[in-house]
Amino acid sequence: MKLLLLEDDDLLAESLVESLKDSGYRVDLATSLKAAEAFMATEAYELAILDLGLPDGSGLDLLKRWRQSGQGLPVLILTARDTWEDKVVGLEGGADDYLTKPFHEAELIARIKALLRRKSGRLSRDLTLGSVSLDEANQCVRMAEGPWHPLTGTEFVLLRYFMHHPGRVLSKEHLLNQLYALSQDAAAPNLIEVYIARLRRYLGKSSIQTRRGQGYVFVAD
Repeated sequence: MKLLLLEDDDLLAESLVESLKDSGYRVDLATSLKAAEAFMATEAYELAILDLGLPDGSGLDLLKRWRQSGQGLPVLILTARDTWEDKVVGLEGGADDYLTKPFHEAELIARIKALLRRKSGRLSRDLTLGSVSLDEANQCVRMAEGPWHPLTGTEFVLLRYFMHHPGRVLSKEHLLNQLYALSQDAAAPNLIEVYIARLRRYLGKSSIQTRRGQGYVFVAD
């Protein structure tokens, strides 16, 4: 599960990244608004942790832009601004939670888990592209009006990522990067081939196409 951390304090960022990795999360660290926007344009995250005071602007302004563009990922503000007025502004600006510095890392991890549980509970709609429908609440897939097929956790995460990036060439390494945390033992690249073969049984070979030497493409027909 991949998180985005926006924090410009080097020592705090290093400590947070290590703690989050120890808890099984993959983390991309951005130290500026520009870097955070670049990450968001190319990666899929389950949750973002935002500091408010950055060298190139306000994390709150970035959050407002995300919300205005329809970006709905859970966001936890992590900041030294600790007045109740600051908290109200942050929550009304689109944050899902607000934690002030200094803090205990165990509390941060607990709040992240709570936000992710809440997000999981909101996944009640189907994601549909072409003839492929993914039931995000029950982790099932079907073609057109055919029967639903239950997916394993890894199959679900992989297919959901494909469906959020249709038409894009995704390498094995990139897909493994989305599926497995760095704290885990490195997974063999051929695992992706195994899971794609399973998904093709439900979707047909034409839905996930192989680009030799490059990776795979999800095609919505």
